[in-house]
Amino acid sequence: MTNSGIVTIDPASGDELGFYPYTTPEGVDRVLDAAARSPWARSSPEERVAAIGRLGDLLAERREPFAALITQEMGKPIAQARAEIDKCAAACRHYAGELPGLLRPETFDLDGDTGIVRIVPIGVVFAILPWNYPWWQVVRAMLPAIAAGDTVVLKHAESVTGNALAIEEAFGQAFGADVLRTVVVDAQAASAVIGDPRVAAVTFTGSDRVGALVAARAGAALKKCVLELGGSDPFVVLADADIPAAAAAAARSRFLNNGQSCIAAKRILVHRDVRDAFADALIPHVRELRVGDPADEQTDVGPLARHDLRDTLRDQQARALAAGGRLIARADAPESGRGAWFAPSVIEVDRPSVLLSEETFGPLGALTTGADDDELIALSNASRYGLSSSVWSADDDHAAAVGARIQAGAVFVNTISATDPRLPTGGVKASGYGRELGRWGLHELANVQAVRVRRGGHHG
Repeated sequence: MTNSGIVTIDPASGDELGFYPYTTPEGVDRVLDAAARSPWARSSPEERVAAIGRLGDLLAERREPFAALITQEMGKPIAQARAEIDKCAAACRHYAGELPGLLRPETFDLDGDTGIVRIVPIGVVFAILPWNYPWWQVVRAMLPAIAAGDTVVLKHAESVTGNALAIEEAFGQAFGADVLRTVVVDAQAASAVIGDPRVAAVTFTGSDRVGALVAARAGAALKKCVLELGGSDPFVVLADADIPAAAAAAARSRFLNNGQSCIAAKRILVHRDVRDAFADALIPHVRELRVGDPADEQTDVGPLARHDLRDTLRDQQARALAAGGRLIARADAPESGRGAWFAPSVIEVDRPSVLLSEETFGPLGALTTGADDDELIALSNASRYGLSSSVWSADDDHAAAVGARIQAGAVFVNTISATDPRLPTGGVKASGYGRELGRWGLHELANVQAVRVRRGGHHG
């Protein structure tokens, strides 16, 4: 970052990619004014369906350049970057198909009167979104709001500013010029936007520390706020689990997206009776990870998105090992060069451990054991976070019963945590509040308006 703009960096090489000047205060004012005056709120459901369909088609058509831009700016392996664009396109198809029903007013008989509940847009949503899924984060958070008739002003993460401007262009082609606009601003300017009277609501995805500041600013201005914050998700392996399947899934969940996912398997909690079998099954999956150039089709794990993230993860690893943690699995990774490299690793820890109490945002997993279901549940809940969870058992009912006692916004049984446009996503505790996706995401940033009509105009 400079005094007048942002420099983006290729995390694999350390080379500069581009310079983006900050949006001037006058420019921010014009963007807010255009978003507030947009006729999108008055669009019909049919117009919205058509526009969402256009976005899906555009994502499919431009999959390769968009995926390459993701890989370049944040180091996501190219195959996973393509999958991210594909997921965005699939979400467009989902909402295009479901939107007529989601927007159709519900009617009720109220003792002879007519009750109507309808979805009404609330206005401009200010979205402060992160770099780890630069396109999916925007689509999952903002497509439901746009479907409800809202407009969006986006402040994307600085390190993916090139993606942010590509997103603005794509949404502009699909929806029109002022439905989603990007501003390139620092934290101080973003705070001013939150308080601007033209902004109706705020959504933020990122750390709980910054989320608390965003929520305080929004609350002071009496703005609706949706927060999707950090996670330290438990991956619970019960004594009767399919061990090979659980181990393969744990490795995939922990190291997908270079380990930089809020809903990764960060705390692997294993019944002590199957600890040895699980570790034996997990270790080869970690050691066989291919770490390297994210533009290479064969790469499993690329660099971390920024050097400061790499340094934080190194510090957490050092503290865990100094406190008695035992490195049980590690992949080979580049040791030199200017890239933000970190060797994917799993450390077995005793309690307490920094790897259990802090969120680890990168390819570093923690494994610990519990004596029985009750202890594994207690370990799952011994975190300030509560985003998602995964429970593994040969008996689905057994796993579901354990999952019902875990404090999390989602429970996945015998599968890894993943967002889906048909289900709500969000957390509890320090993982935030509010929900994205599905009809819940559409309602979250809309005015769910109740109307009561007295039949026949009679008075009583």
